[in-house]
Amino acid sequence: MPDDEDLDPAIEPGASHRGMEPAEQAAAMMTAAGMPRMPARVMMALVAAPEGGYTAAQLGERLGVSAAAVSGAVRYLQQLHFIQRRSRPGDRRDRYEFVHDPFYRSIVGNMPVYSRLSEYIDDIAAAHDDDRGAQARAVELAEFLRFLSTRMLQIVEDWRELRRTPD
Repeated sequence: MPDDEDLDPAIEPGASHRGMEPAEQAAAMMTAAGMPRMPARVMMALVAAPEGGYTAAQLGERLGVSAAAVSGAVRYLQQLHFIQRRSRPGDRRDRYEFVHDPFYRSIVGNMPVYSRLSEYIDDIAAAHDDDRGAQARAVELAEFLRFLSTRMLQIVEDWRELRRTPD
């Protein structure tokens, strides 16, 4: 059980955290899509966290898991730049917060990967000039990655524009 100093004043000791059920459902969907289970649960807990996020102890309490499980999950999520660790003046414990627009940042950050990957796949196609099946698969995949890259850039620009437009 966390010390009283670990608790956010907005969360009464023993009070239930808000949004737990939908956060767990979203985490289950992310796990089914390939994300490791504990990082998915921690990420969704931080999406539902009060302003200022949670300490590691609060995450463990919310999720009913060990400090080691929280530690591994936050390390994983920090590497992906989905969450950030913040310290507060006068507070001994770091807090974790969901990063604003992490998927946007992830998409933009991976754009060079799609471009370079399509170039490698073009090389695979070129190496199979005597095997139409392998060549066709490689050409189609490289074209798809270039299409995806172009379309994703347009989606990001559309999102930026939407965010700038007043309601």
